[in-house]
Amino acid sequence: MAIEQESVKGNDPDKAIISAALTGALTTRDQCEHIPYTPEEIAEDAAEARENGAAVAHIHARTDNGSPTFDEEVYQEIYDEIRDRTDILINFSTGALHEPVDTRLQYVEGVQPDIAALNMGSMNYAKYSESRDDFVFDMVFENPFNEIEQFLEAMNESGVKPELECFDTGHIGNIRPFLESGTLEHPIHFSLIMGVLGGIPPSVENLAHQVRQLPDDANWQVIGISEDQWQLVAAALSMGGNVRVGLEDNFYLPNGEMATNPELVGKAAEMARNVGREPATPEEAAEIMEIDAPHF
Repeated sequence: MAIEQESVKGNDPDKAIISAALTGALTTRDQCEHIPYTPEEIAEDAAEARENGAAVAHIHARTDNGSPTFDEEVYQEIYDEIRDRTDILINFSTGALHEPVDTRLQYVEGVQPDIAALNMGSMNYAKYSESRDDFVFDMVFENPFNEIEQFLEAMNESGVKPELECFDTGHIGNIRPFLESGTLEHPIHFSLIMGVLGGIPPSVENLAHQVRQLPDDANWQVIGISEDQWQLVAAALSMGGNVRVGLEDNFYLPNGEMATNPELVGKAAEMARNVGREPATPEEAAEIMEIDAPHF
């Protein structure tokens, strides 16, 4: 008889939902030549990632030269190009520095992706280089409660599933006022982000701690940043969790080889099967997360 794991929460113990974070907002082709920029390139990566086991494509829109954009027309083009090729669930980022809330709400309300990521608290956000003995970047990532509320209300009205991005334990606790007001309803979809300087350090012990804070019916995935990703992916899959991989978070396979988005997804799918789980299809993922995806 299989032993039920407390850590599974609202996830499916037999199916692992793999998300592919295809672009990111800060990564460039100077760092990794495989990062897609154009809607067509993003859509091709999404389709190949789907074939390799991804159920969700997480997207920050880019201009053709790679700079971030929040233009609704670009997001619509990305959505259409992906939907022409594959049934993968589409997840748009809403995170940004110094970009008005209205600008970021416009493409969520206008395009209506299946899912939209929502940062659940403010924090210091930095990267430190030991070799340079200096910060690569150092910023304050502001996500006040009034903005979180605006995003949740817009997502509710647009039929978009919020994905709550939590960089630390306090961010998980920030759901309380929104549950009490009814702006946020169960079941809730969490992303537990680990490895950003300013957030919770990346360790299996800290992952278990984060999962213990979640509601009993919560669906959750881990997002491991940089070289810590694969240990956290292995731990989350063993705990019955879901995982996110992709060039937004990490460029490399476990052997140190620089990879493409589909190759990173393929490795995550292999790891899921190694612990007795199968990658969920997009339709299965929608059912697990209770997403009303109109294309199914």
